[in-house]
Amino acid sequence: MAEPRRRMLVLLSLLQTGRAWTGADLAHRLETSPRTLRRDVDQLRDLGYPVQTRPGPGGHYRLVAGTAMPPLLLDDEEAVAVAVGLRMAAQTSTGPDDEEAAARALRKLEQVLPSRLRQRVSAVHETTETSAPLRTSVPTRLLGLVGTAAQRQERLTFTYQARDGTSMTRRIEPYRQVLTRGRWYLVAWDLDRNDWRTFRLDRITEVTPTGQHFAARPLPASTAADYLDASLKAPRHRAVITFHAPAQQVASRLVQPDGELDVIDGRSCRLTTWVDSLEWLAVTTLILGTDFTIDEPASFAEYCLLLRDRLGRALPQHRKRDRQVQYRKIGADPLAILGR
Repeated sequence: MAEPRRRMLVLLSLLQTGRAWTGADLAHRLETSPRTLRRDVDQLRDLGYPVQTRPGPGGHYRLVAGTAMPPLLLDDEEAVAVAVGLRMAAQTSTGPDDEEAAARALRKLEQVLPSRLRQRVSAVHETTETSAPLRTSVPTRLLGLVGTAAQRQERLTFTYQARDGTSMTRRIEPYRQVLTRGRWYLVAWDLDRNDWRTFRLDRITEVTPTGQHFAARPLPASTAADYLDASLKAPRHRAVITFHAPAQQVASRLVQPDGELDVIDGRSCRLTTWVDSLEWLAVTTLILGTDFTIDEPASFAEYCLLLRDRLGRALPQHRKRDRQVQYRKIGADPLAILGR
């Protein structure tokens, strides 16, 4: 392999696999002498690639982490995989800064992709849909901070905002971060409550590592995702509602995302959801602006009857008829929706 530039690229490609190579193996792959190999390795170091050398018996060459990010050499499949991943990252970004970073990286990569690879990336992008986009933004910095603490088994303190808007300080042992139902969650051991808890990461602020380490506790489930799914359902009210509208329309208006929306036909769909409060479910369901039928539970239907009566009493008697006519014209009569 007489061409020096080609030889350098092949050497770099071999080292970027992450494995340790003996000098003899590399010289054989490059069809060159050990002396030329050492000179090529020195040139890579001059370019910023941190190549580690271990001489003697069992010696090797290996590319290790450095202080700066040197250029990467990717083969066709690797380049396509990275480009597709960046496109998906830009679509499901955790925040505007992360979306811009993914878009910048993608632009840089696409500038140097051969035409045949750009076409493959474009084909994947144009024929792929994301069914569960992120509903809330979480900074990548927060994910990295919590993930590092979980990996190091280091306790954290943070400020957590409850659903009612109140804030409190929590002391936890982080276990896993889980992305599900369009949101990021943290599964952790709560030191003050002496039990496992789940936290929405978009409600976490002022995260502080304590420097205190802990021994991992056995999770009461096979995986963190299984535990999170059970914790989101078990302590809540299960409700099933049939909407008399297309699933796409209902999905675009749903405020309460913790559930499964199934298509019945082109004009109706069924939502199975788990909520902490039937009152909250009634309000968020009512404002969708579409007719619906309560399948279960009976307690939810009974509450909606009470709400119907309360809404009726709230309207001045001489204006009720006029208002109901106006609501029907725009398809949002709350009394009709709640089952008069």
